[in-house]
Order: sequence, then C-alpha cells, then structure tokens
Amino acid sequence: MTSERQQIEAVLQVYFDGLYENDPAKIKQAFHECTHLFSADDGKLGDMSREVWIEKMRSRPSAKSTGQKRNDQIVSIDQTGPATALAKVHCQLPPRFFTDYLMLVKLVDGWKIVSKTFHTEMR
Repeated sequence: MTSERQQIEAVLQVYFDGLYENDPAKIKQAFHECTHLFSADDGKLGDMSREVWIEKMRSRPSAKSTGQKRNDQIVSIDQTGPATALAKVHCQLPPRFFTDYLMLVKLVDGWKIVSKTFHTEMR
C-alpha cells in the first residue's frame, strides 16, 4: 500500500515532468482545473489560471527538447490532515529558477495541486 506521502510525491513528480517536458496533459493530471498560480512582482499580485498557464507553455520549447539539465527538488511536505498538504519545491527553466509553494488536497481521484504561489529568480 502506498503511503500518503508517497502519493503526494508522485503528484509532485508528475508536475516536475510536465514542466520539464512542457506537457499539458501531465500538468492537467497534477493540477486541479480550478488551480490558480500566484506571484508578486513589483508589489503587485499576479494571478493566472491553470488554462492560461498551459496556453503560455505551448509557445515555448521544452527544457527537455533543448537539453537543459534538470534540478527538481522537494524541499518539504507538510501534511496537515488527511486531505490537505503544503509542498515547497524548487524547479528550473533556465535562466529562471523557481521556488513553488503548492497547496494540495486529496479528492476522490487522489491528490491534486489546487494552488501554486511562486518566486522566480533569474540567474
């Protein structure tokens, strides 16, 4: 039997793979359809739906296709109950490096990311 943590880690791996491969199907598998992505730039809140994000993904080559090195990392998982968790992860699409805070909930079809708040660094 798979532990809750292993199930959460599996969803995070699908996210990492979807990001690296620029694969909308994997993003849709990991992220609930209601998901929004949030960021703060110049003191202003950025808010993007999952569908808008996927459309933006379509216009760029994948990190995989350009031979970029992967450096995905689960920093922490805080499971606060049987159906809620918060994951902090690092990922990259050079020259952008991300720290993501991902809210997950366990639904009838398993764990899904329902919110992403991220910080971007350019290197």
